[in-house]
Amino acid sequence: MMNDIFPLPLCEQRNQLRKQMRAKRQALTLDEQRFAAQNIIPKSLELIEHYSAQHLAFYLPFNGEISPLPLIEKLRSVGKKIYLPVLHPFSSHQLLFLRFDDEADLSSNRFGILEPKLDVRKVLPISELEMIFVPLVACDIQGNRLGMGGGFYDRTLSQAKHLISVGLAHSCQQVDQLPIESWDMPLNHIIIGDCC
Repeated sequence: MMNDIFPLPLCEQRNQLRKQMRAKRQALTLDEQRFAAQNIIPKSLELIEHYSAQHLAFYLPFNGEISPLPLIEKLRSVGKKIYLPVLHPFSSHQLLFLRFDDEADLSSNRFGILEPKLDVRKVLPISELEMIFVPLVACDIQGNRLGMGGGFYDRTLSQAKHLISVGLAHSCQQVDQLPIESWDMPLNHIIIGDCC
């Protein structure tokens, strides 16, 4: 991450780490991905129960991110309300959260990530969300998160201090210490899914 003689600028350290970590998670086999997705369920359920949370935001997996889909299905089966992020059509780098149900019409956004088709009737004000499960490229043992670089989740967390934030990651994505910027929002919890 650092040149032995001349330390890399922070932005270059972060970009280099993003590249390394994305390659690591994309190298996981399908079986390893599935195992990790199941592995996060018990700890996630315990955490949700601890906070008695009913309104939960998740993400749809992209580019090797650990999949929360088995967890989402389990939560829906016990009556929890699930919401997914949608790029705000008018406010740059902002997210809206829409109720996820069986009728959800999904399409790719400008980044190629699946999201529900915008329906204002299904938008939940962020003040009513209780927990948010976020994807990440890398995390550290202090609860810091490195995302893709767009700042969408950092902005969401900075505007909604009440939200309990939970990062989901493969074990290969955790490092001892991340190079962090002033705008990075630390997470309340990180749940690691072992791959085997």
